[in-house]
Amino acid sequence: MIEVYSWPTPNGHKVHIMLEECGLAYRVHPVDIGAGDQFAPGFLAISPNNKIPAITDTEGPDGEPISLFESGAILLYLAGKTGKLLPADTRGKYEVLQWLMFQMGGVGPMLGQAHHFRIYAPQKLPYAIERYTNEARRLYGVINKRLAHTTYLGGPQYSIADIAVFPWLRSWKNQGVEMADYPHLKGWFDEIAKRPAVQRGLEVLAGARRPLTDEKAREVLFGQRQVEQR
Repeated sequence: MIEVYSWPTPNGHKVHIMLEECGLAYRVHPVDIGAGDQFAPGFLAISPNNKIPAITDTEGPDGEPISLFESGAILLYLAGKTGKLLPADTRGKYEVLQWLMFQMGGVGPMLGQAHHFRIYAPQKLPYAIERYTNEARRLYGVINKRLAHTTYLGGPQYSIADIAVFPWLRSWKNQGVEMADYPHLKGWFDEIAKRPAVQRGLEVLAGARRPLTDEKAREVLFGQRQVEQR
């Protein structure tokens, strides 16, 4: 059994989708990031960076439980555990891994900043909005160019690279992007959105999500609570 500590965000959805694609048994424990659940000692014990998602596999590599945080590390772990969604050959594996790192180092952080300054920031800062909107559009362009030459991000087969990137692009309107401007990306996006496992993964905790616009949630997510010593 995989114990999943998560919330319905792009990073959470990566792991939900991966579990569904792999057919692994899992149980979800909601971590309400707007209410501050991510700072609870029990959660910090398995996710010291106080971010979702995190997992505990009750049957780890040596038969003992193992806990992991960071969504990219979790995707790699689940791929290794099941032998799915990551090529076994060296060339194919690294083709996928570079696009997984592209998501972890670029797509997630930059689109997250676009969301923040366009939607959540209490002050509308034109420089920040322009900076991160332009970066969002640049990243969409990189993906679109890649998908003009290959079926999936990591090559001819669907992989953890696609699972990592897809949830971040669902909010393209909030990022100041027009999806129709990126036809190769749009075709890939629409195909992945139709996968039954993806649809099931996106339903995990979907009913719990709410707009993070009240002052308490803002303080928890973006304020002093984030820098307190724990």
